[in-house]
Amino acid sequence: MLDNLCDVPGVLVGHATDEKGLTGCTAVLFDAPDGSGAGAVVGVDVRGSSPGTRETDLLNPTGRIDQTHALLLTGGSAFGLGAANGVVSLLEERGVGYDVRFARIPIVPAAVVFDLAVGDPSARPGPQMGYEAASSAVSGSFKQGTVGAGTGTTVGKVLGLERAMKGGLGSASVALPGGVVVAALAVVNAFGDVRDPSTGDIIAGPRLDDGTLADSVEHLLEAERFMRWGENTTLGIVATNARLSKPQITKMAQMAQDGLARTVSPVHTSVDGDVVFAASVGGRESIMMAPDVVGAWGARVVAEAVLRAVREARGVPGIPAASELG
Repeated sequence: MLDNLCDVPGVLVGHATDEKGLTGCTAVLFDAPDGSGAGAVVGVDVRGSSPGTRETDLLNPTGRIDQTHALLLTGGSAFGLGAANGVVSLLEERGVGYDVRFARIPIVPAAVVFDLAVGDPSARPGPQMGYEAASSAVSGSFKQGTVGAGTGTTVGKVLGLERAMKGGLGSASVALPGGVVVAALAVVNAFGDVRDPSTGDIIAGPRLDDGTLADSVEHLLEAERFMRWGENTTLGIVATNARLSKPQITKMAQMAQDGLARTVSPVHTSVDGDVVFAASVGGRESIMMAPDVVGAWGARVVAEAVLRAVREARGVPGIPAASELG
């Protein structure tokens, strides 16, 4: 086991990172284990009030299309949604997409984080970065922390960005009896702080003058001027090789959101755009399992992915990471 999203057969992950501009994107490609390019059954759950998304309506349980070929998580706020076009271009070159007789149309939903306040605000992922991330996608180990869509992310902004800490990208997985795997990837750019649910300790959050980390909820009354619309978001992808229908995979996405509630405080605020995708990969030969089972484990691996994102992050000028606080 790699202990990452690629433990689910047929899942590939790739990054494109702008180290200078402090932004980037992460592409997750789905390919049936037989290499047919059949894609995955994908659902989504949007809880934050300030999301930035593309093609998520296709994932509604009543939506006709049940093949999603890739997902893109990206920085750049709404500007970054254009990076999905690069993923589409790569898949079209490979002949992957939904067959409409005249062409094969790759289905690539996307979601963004706001990272314009960190690094160069004019540096935004575009089609070229999306293409780079998708073309580099592999089924194996991949970098975590300050990379890809997690490059310019921050957490704990209740006292302003100058008191915040570095967010990042993390991943985790678990193997269940019968060969079922549940895995997650998270990009953490939360308004709230991140805490370990096993201890209640704040791992990354607003920094006080004495060097301690503050409880974001306790400072909300004094923080109204820092609660800017749409500058925060935690994104997640949870995947499994269990066979699930669109209504079932949507339920898995809903349950997996609990992993954010266990680790981010406060979560799902009006200034966060929290989005969790869920994917069933593997086709008709996959093992059937109740969505409640994979959803419950999905919440656990999402929580672990969030913790790993901030623990693996490295700091950028003015914004330290958890690993640097000692």
